[in-house]
Amino acid sequence: MTRLRAIAAAGLCCAAAACNPSGRPASHDTAGAQDAASPGETPAVRSAEDAPRFAQSLDGVAIAYHVYGHGDPAVVLIHGWACDSGYWRAQLADLDARYTTVTLDLAGHGASGRNRTDWSMASYGEDVAAVVRQLPNRAIVLVGHLMGGPVALEAAPLIGERLIGIIGVDTFTSLGLPPPARQTLEAAIAPFRADFVGYMHRFVPTLFARSADPAVVTRVADDMSREPPQIAIASLIGLNTADFGLLLPRIHVPIVVIDSQPAHAANEARIRRLYPAFRSVTLEDSGHFLMLEDPEHFNPVLLREIASLSAARAAP
Repeated sequence: MTRLRAIAAAGLCCAAAACNPSGRPASHDTAGAQDAASPGETPAVRSAEDAPRFAQSLDGVAIAYHVYGHGDPAVVLIHGWACDSGYWRAQLADLDARYTTVTLDLAGHGASGRNRTDWSMASYGEDVAAVVRQLPNRAIVLVGHLMGGPVALEAAPLIGERLIGIIGVDTFTSLGLPPPARQTLEAAIAPFRADFVGYMHRFVPTLFARSADPAVVTRVADDMSREPPQIAIASLIGLNTADFGLLLPRIHVPIVVIDSQPAHAANEARIRRLYPAFRSVTLEDSGHFLMLEDPEHFNPVLLREIASLSAARAAP
């Protein structure tokens, strides 16, 4: 498989990996999007909090989001490629006990609109900014999984002084590297164009640790294969033609990445030469879906990093 700069750690879809392992029919079925539980979970009872709210992105697309809990900072969870807000179910209880917690569906995913022609990371960044504009919180932390990391970078300059930090989850492996040549990109995307559903089912298992629950892997593969190919492929092109290094001079907050294992980790030394306020944390023995595969170890690390960002902002 051809490996691309934005997703080199996991083949084609490291930063654009599939989501919606929630077990519902698909991430693209909007009814009851927040009522499904992740594999092995009991559905949470959250009363009116499960009703989606909507913000309007810059191009007029309706962006669905949910707000849980109270307090600062507001932690905004950004899913990856072919995902939706339900992918963060295993984090909600721990997060909203301490902070305002926001999940959202990027355009073309979950309950959000699909009336878009530009599937660039910049457009997805506008989706996040539209939701943040609806939040009254004084401080914001963006958490982006895989493709959600680059989306967070795009959103950061649009949010302004309220943003206190960005946390990436198994992402940023290509930060500071140039985009791949178009010929390389097209070669990597060709199998998706030829047989989107079949190739997704062959590809998804490579994203998981060998110890992952096979039922979870199957659910993710089934859900990923239901992503509309025209949106999925356009998003991959958008991801791999963006030069995220150009965004770094416009961002002025710490960036942290929680990686799954050393083989997949971002090159901290290289990135710190470009952006000194970057650091990485490695969570061993997980695949690219850390929050799904190992929430018992992932959640405390995420909480620790959010607390660290909050303390740094509060320090004189």
